[in-house]
Amino acid sequence: MIRIIDWFKASNRWKHLLGGALIGGMADGWYCALLAGGAAAGSLELKDRLTGGRWDWVDFGLTMAGACVGYAVRLAVCRSV
Repeated sequence: MIRIIDWFKASNRWKHLLGGALIGGMADGWYCALLAGGAAAGSLELKDRLTGGRWDWVDFGLTMAGACVGYAVRLAVCRSV
């Protein structure tokens, strides 16, 4: 469990997942969640690349996964009400 927590702390991965979930939670449809999540993930990674870092596909994937999870939670809540 400690290794997983340390993995999430590396490169602020938990922030990518949380940010993606917030984007997905506010999306109006699955296409909107994927487009907005992809735009945010790409922007974050481009910022890292332009400031001398490297493109991190794990961070990109976590942002996209967060957007999917956020939209799924929103959809489940809306359908249960």
